[in-house]
Amino acid sequence: MTAPMLVLCALAPEAWALRGGDWANGLGGRPVLARTGMGPTKAARTVSSLLAAGSEAYSAVVLTGFCAAVAPGTRPGEVFVADKVQSASGRSTATRQPDALAQALRGLGLGVRVGALHSADHVVRGPERRALHQAGVTAVDMESAAVLERLPADLPVAAVRVVVDTPERELLRLGTLPSGLRAFQTLRATVPALLGWHRAVAAEPHVPNAFDTSLPTPTISQEAS
Repeated sequence: MTAPMLVLCALAPEAWALRGGDWANGLGGRPVLARTGMGPTKAARTVSSLLAAGSEAYSAVVLTGFCAAVAPGTRPGEVFVADKVQSASGRSTATRQPDALAQALRGLGLGVRVGALHSADHVVRGPERRALHQAGVTAVDMESAAVLERLPADLPVAAVRVVVDTPERELLRLGTLPSGLRAFQTLRATVPALLGWHRAVAAEPHVPNAFDTSLPTPTISQEAS
């Protein structure tokens, strides 16, 4: 029997948006939705607690919520699908079936970008964003890499985030992120595609998530813009 999917987000407004989606036909039953809290430390602690009873309790993991774009021209409300998640140390972990997931999201009428997601331990702005973009990154969050480091290698993972903050339109405070009504509505609208992705990866042979520790860590200035 297939176990349910684990869906992780950081902030309360993200959880409210996701709870409003139609999860009724989830493979293995209604997915388990958990809020990790903001930042890598809280995310790691939450995931360790969720996995304490055994990773077999879940058949796949979706990392979702809001994010900041570093690619110029990105619009608030676009959906970002990570094809890999990069940590501050330079470790890069590939996700499962990102292109198929992106196609499913586009089928729902959503604007979608696919690329590399960088997990930082602080809010990224100005010159730091430009450095990340030059290093091949498309978007930034603060939790995904910390979660991936604690997941079993054979557990399928997707990272899907909605852009609320762009290089041309930076938010002044991270606490203002939940105020984006468009991002809230878009995040809720992703639910059918997330369920479809879970069914697709459940039909795959179990293979480890690929990672590469040889990638150089971008040299990033933390100078404010």
